[in-house]
Amino acid sequence: MTRHPTLTVIDRYATADPGLDEATVWSVEVHLEDCADCRARLAGSTTPQSRALIDRVATGLDREISAGPVPAGRARQLRYRWMTVVLLPWLVMTGAVLGCAALLTILETGLPSLVLLLAPVAPLPGVAAAWSRRTDPCWELIAGTPAAGLTMVLRRTVAALVLVIPALVAVGAGTGASLALMLLPCLAFTVATLLLGTLVGVRRAAVGLAASWTLAVVLPSLATARLPVLLQADSAGLWALTTVLLAGWATTRAGSFRRLSNSN
Repeated sequence: MTRHPTLTVIDRYATADPGLDEATVWSVEVHLEDCADCRARLAGSTTPQSRALIDRVATGLDREISAGPVPAGRARQLRYRWMTVVLLPWLVMTGAVLGCAALLTILETGLPSLVLLLAPVAPLPGVAAAWSRRTDPCWELIAGTPAAGLTMVLRRTVAALVLVIPALVAVGAGTGASLALMLLPCLAFTVATLLLGTLVGVRRAAVGLAASWTLAVVLPSLATARLPVLLQADSAGLWALTTVLLAGWATTRAGSFRRLSNSN
């Protein structure tokens, strides 16, 4: 929040008005950290019972903090913002699958390129694990912070792509697969997962898209020993256009991530 919240918003925040959406609450909390004037306004909006409760909580927190371990350093805090430990097994598995696909492509020349077939869904396991109460043991703690929601999803999605894309480039170079036909579908499916995640949650979106691609494209391609039209050389422009359109649509749905925790 680049400007001061209105007195009405502060009063609603002080009374825990359920009508305030999470994005507004997070913005107010971030603003209050750096604005003494708004903190004074907030103090004037609280009831005596609320102030007494705050004093008791503050006293208890001070006592627990002084007796607890040393807070984590900034480097560790940044790591948690961009990465969660549960992402690593999924990313390692993705790398292993891509390596096996590259090996089979080289050995079994009669099969279509498994690297191309799997590239679109390669980042989806990491994206699915990036923001889910079922995979992140610290999810409840992180979900209550101002950095949660869309910001956290984008950070961890970028972290997953940073690790998956070099793996795709490496196996593509080893098998001679088109770099554009690997990376453009990969980005398109990643953006589609985030877009669909605004409706059903990122984990469900990733699982649904991966299953749909496998059933509709991968299995028929293996059965016919031919690459689908979607992965032919002249389809790169279509994937690029699809990625741009999905990214633009996703930006219009960014507000839906305010309630992202309800779907994951």
